[in-house]
Amino acid sequence: MESEKIRVGITHGDTNGIGYELILKAFADQALCDLCIPILYGSVKVANFHRKVLNLATEYTVVNSAKDAIFGRLNMVNCFENELKMEIGTPTEESGRAAYLSLEKAVEDYHEGNIDVLVTCPISKHNIYSEDFHFIGHTDYLEHVAGDGQEALMILMNSMMRVALVTTHLPLKDVSAAITKEKIERKIDIFNTCLHTDFMISIPRIAVLALNPHSGDDGLLGTEEQNVISPAIQSMREKNVQCFGPYSADGFFGAGLYTHFDGILAMYHDQGLAPFKALSMSDGVNFTAGLPIVRTSPDHGTAFDIAGKGEADENSFRQAIYSAIDIWKNRKHEEEISTNPLKIVPPERDSHNYTHHAPQQQIE
Repeated sequence: MESEKIRVGITHGDTNGIGYELILKAFADQALCDLCIPILYGSVKVANFHRKVLNLATEYTVVNSAKDAIFGRLNMVNCFENELKMEIGTPTEESGRAAYLSLEKAVEDYHEGNIDVLVTCPISKHNIYSEDFHFIGHTDYLEHVAGDGQEALMILMNSMMRVALVTTHLPLKDVSAAITKEKIERKIDIFNTCLHTDFMISIPRIAVLALNPHSGDDGLLGTEEQNVISPAIQSMREKNVQCFGPYSADGFFGAGLYTHFDGILAMYHDQGLAPFKALSMSDGVNFTAGLPIVRTSPDHGTAFDIAGKGEADENSFRQAIYSAIDIWKNRKHEEEISTNPLKIVPPERDSHNYTHHAPQQQIE
């Protein structure tokens, strides 16, 4: 039934990148429209421009509001009417502004309850940066405008692994100072909750990577493992979180140890994402965990070098939609079983008060 379908808000990203190609290719398959109610926050003129350049015939329906979205169709909310100079393959101030307008409208509709989840197409972090958008990417922005005071955790995931990051878009020279025992503990805690709630894993196993080569080699190559990372792991283990490490990143991925864990916590961006993308580039999904809003994205960038050439692979974008839907359903399930737990029934006694029956309670 239409009322049971999840309303998926989709932002078009940088209009000179591959965002529209991903969207138009993915929704050329009617099966995706039958799975959810997709609502694209975009521009009719820009969408038609990309359709013509790419020779794609994907149809969409323009609606005044997300509330008017039609099941079985790709719906579009037109976010701006003004002319936009198109320079496919070239990041511009205009294309960055268009990306922000799409994202702003989608978040507004999320707050009004008009969409259930958000799937974002890639942006140029440099071009979207402005007085209105002074954040280093989607993660920081959504933490600010839709986080309700909660801390975000960036996770890259596919069928092989889930990699979370302690630090995200930070210069490498600043990483060591940014890693503290308290911060690692918070990230492990968020990751553990996410794996349990969003992925329905009863007792998650989390691997924590070292910062330095050879895990610091007993302090010879750095002391962060001894002074910061190991104490954080021990502290969380005392709270019954199943986390292990620190593991030297090269040996961890090289030996395939990631297959033994539900999640991997890396200390910085490229430590986790380089091996993730090397092992599987086409189906990865970027998930912003820890926030009330469910937001996913393809795990790649704007790909200006191939924009407009018809070479973009839409599989990661399609997987982002599937993941957002699955996570939303898992959260609803967790909410239902947490809101209405079975009451504990006190043990009954027989007439002589000699024997006890086993207590009845909900099994979690």
